[in-house]
Amino acid sequence: MTRLVKALLVLLAGLAGAQAQAQATKAPRDLVRASLIADTTAIVPGQPFALGIRMRMKPGWHVYWRNPGDSGLPPELAWNLPDGIAAGAIAWPAPRRIPVATLMNYGYEGETVLLVPVTPSSGLAPDTPVTLGARLSYLVCEEICIPGSADLSLTLPVGVDDGATDPAAQALIARARASMPEPSPWPVTVRADGERLRLNVERPGLPPDAIRDAAFFPYAETVLDNAAPQDLTVDGAGLHLVLSRADATTAPPAELAGVLTFREETESGTLDRAFSIGQPSVPPTASAPAVAVDAVPPTHADDDAPTVWGAAGLALLGGLLLNLMPCVFPVLSIKLLGLVKQAGEAPGRIRLHGAAYTLGVLASFLTLAGLLIALKGGGAGIGWGFQLQSPVVVALLAYLLFAMGLSLSGVVHLGGRLNGIGDGLTRRAGYQGSFFTGVLATVVATPCTAPFMGAAVGFALTQAPVVGLAVFASLGLGLALPFLLLTLWPGALRVMPRPGAWMDTLKGALAFPVYATVAWLVWVLAQQVGPNGLLAGLTGLVLIGLAAWSWERAGAGGSVAGPLTRGVALAAVLAAAGLVGVLNGERAGAVSAPADGVEPFTQARLDALRAQGRTVFVDMTAAWCITCQVNERTALAGTRVREAFQAGNVAYLRGDWTNQNPEITRLLERYGRSGVPLYLLYRGQAEAVVLPQILTGGIVLGELARLGVADVRRTGALDDAAR
Repeated sequence: MTRLVKALLVLLAGLAGAQAQAQATKAPRDLVRASLIADTTAIVPGQPFALGIRMRMKPGWHVYWRNPGDSGLPPELAWNLPDGIAAGAIAWPAPRRIPVATLMNYGYEGETVLLVPVTPSSGLAPDTPVTLGARLSYLVCEEICIPGSADLSLTLPVGVDDGATDPAAQALIARARASMPEPSPWPVTVRADGERLRLNVERPGLPPDAIRDAAFFPYAETVLDNAAPQDLTVDGAGLHLVLSRADATTAPPAELAGVLTFREETESGTLDRAFSIGQPSVPPTASAPAVAVDAVPPTHADDDAPTVWGAAGLALLGGLLLNLMPCVFPVLSIKLLGLVKQAGEAPGRIRLHGAAYTLGVLASFLTLAGLLIALKGGGAGIGWGFQLQSPVVVALLAYLLFAMGLSLSGVVHLGGRLNGIGDGLTRRAGYQGSFFTGVLATVVATPCTAPFMGAAVGFALTQAPVVGLAVFASLGLGLALPFLLLTLWPGALRVMPRPGAWMDTLKGALAFPVYATVAWLVWVLAQQVGPNGLLAGLTGLVLIGLAAWSWERAGAGGSVAGPLTRGVALAAVLAAAGLVGVLNGERAGAVSAPADGVEPFTQARLDALRAQGRTVFVDMTAAWCITCQVNERTALAGTRVREAFQAGNVAYLRGDWTNQNPEITRLLERYGRSGVPLYLLYRGQAEAVVLPQILTGGIVLGELARLGVADVRRTGALDDAAR
């Protein structure tokens, strides 16, 4: 099962729709009680001190570590500090494994204190009270997950340390420091063994029964199968932990950074130990700069956070442009062909077809958006197009479009209850056909991202569900609007060619864009599953072809042949559906081997490059994202762009979101996006510049020139930008 299916099962087990949303507006304060404490009662200029974010959870509920595991989000801080005071990154106490159904989360139950180092300026004016403020955002989960936030503040005087203490705060911070992982005093090595990693801690002389309850928590979110058992053995050489890799098709990590915890029996009693392994990177949610609480990262003007009405307007424009995308064109062309045939019908009937099509689009958009909002509220790290991260959905969509193409080619004539597919769209023309054409148009539109969509959808997923659904409804209305307007103005149909034999020829020709879409979906499937899964998917297409041929033969057969061939058709469809079940167990690696100079994205690698002062171009993509594939081939693969990257020593990181990847999801959400593509350009430690979703080489080169990264005149960037 994919994480998406697992998360859905968890959500359905505990989700109660409106009740859960009602909890989301009033329950977090009861579920998590947060406060700000300090290890000092006065701020001494130039002398660092520690703040603690104390979080007390209701029994049975938990919050998350920096790597939340299979689902969830870690707590985030946005500081509001006065001039002369700077806050560092969060220091995370050792977490524990928290199983939730088939998932494994990393986090804290009961109570935890997150420590943050604070450095006051030596020039801080004495005898003046200072208020330290922060907004804490978190996700608290039991069987359902509820987002919450708290505005924290603490006022301290500035002066000389008089030795006074707050015993309660001191005790909490001392306990938090004791739970922090220490650097491992023993050598640690990692050895790959197929799908497993063996973590070896060289600590000779350990009694075999001295260590128990060992667990390893990786800093990277995609390196381990979090829910897999972690098998511990102890021998004369030390302790050994066998871990399962998340993806055995990729190269094993040279170093495994994270936290190792275990319980050790000593002569003085039982000790809970925690050791840091490797070099931790600063997680993106560790701590925001000491700026105003509501500050947002700088981006291009067209990506600024919109208002509700602005987001709805952007969504409407994005939906309109989706009609021009290659995903939607075949389906829309078929429906227009059916509309030509209906040109002689009463205007009222034509308008009803437009209303049915629009209703189908809106119903499917709202259903998809509701599921997406619910899953994200349940802690799943997903976004727009999330269903295509499931190979089952990709295979079923390929089967549906293949059957539709066979119908257009005349292999089978689907009517009756299936009149919304294929030939029924042009021959039957029922209202059900118009409705399900809208549904199909929505489904095939999800791999595409049109301009204006990114900011609108990202905004929708950060708002209350009612607001989010309204934005998604605007997106659906934009997709349906051209066809709806055409049906509301039937006079426009008079300028179209009259129905005739040419329609059969055009109908057959329209089958080939549909077959091309099927071929693309099979290619996407090949990136998601291994050879066995791909064979299952291709065999399913053969069975769909057999079912179509048998069904058509049944109409021409006699009293015996008809039921027999219909039985063969039904058996073939059931067999194809059964083959889909093996796809989730077959996983492949990256979309393709990285091109020269392109590295796979990880948050740790991005942090390291930025710490070195490098300029970094980040490309978030997916095999099922047509917009991404077009951009990569037309804008990013050009010689001039690659020469500019080389001349400016620009690191190129590519994140593959074909299969679910929490680190990529986290970065998307940080920049207000819910799906790919996303293009970021970092100049050292400066905040990223967000590039447009529809990309050209000139845009990339022009931005490099604006930042002064390279002498782009040598690469022809100015000419490209002018074009």
